[in-house]
Amino acid sequence: MSTPAGKSPVTSTPILRATLIASAIAAVVLAVVAAILGGVFRGGAGVVSGLVGVLIAVLFLAITAISILVANRWFGEALYVQFFFAIVLGGWFVKLALFVVLMLVLRSQPWLEPVVFFWSLLAGVLMSLAIDVVVLTRMRLPHVSDTSLPTVAPEDVAPSRQTPDADSGNSPV
Repeated sequence: MSTPAGKSPVTSTPILRATLIASAIAAVVLAVVAAILGGVFRGGAGVVSGLVGVLIAVLFLAITAISILVANRWFGEALYVQFFFAIVLGGWFVKLALFVVLMLVLRSQPWLEPVVFFWSLLAGVLMSLAIDVVVLTRMRLPHVSDTSLPTVAPEDVAPSRQTPDADSGNSPV
């Protein structure tokens, strides 16, 4: 995405994109492993349960990164901070509500193998957390990002000539 004139890109955007790409690749691998193991231990229902568990884990963990990427589109606007937190917090509320609804719907499904579902969901969460740690530790992000430093030191600029004013407190007396 190109940035508009006068706006600098948010330094977290490449990190979040790298995390999403690595998570997508690892999710495909994990889905294949979960489907194979689910099929070996629980048959067809195990395959579906493994795939659903991985899908839910990856979807839920991607919602936060995607919401931050969407919120970063308003970087440089006057209300950027408000937009950012509203979008990210809204994503968290969506995740919470969706999780509750999915768990209520899935718990009574006859085709769901709870043990396979649980372990594939847990593996998906751990995989995503591991990727987040690896990507964040390998990316170079300055401690103070998204800021600009002055190009001229204030003490190098000659003071402006003003006439002393009795009200300003700058009088020589």
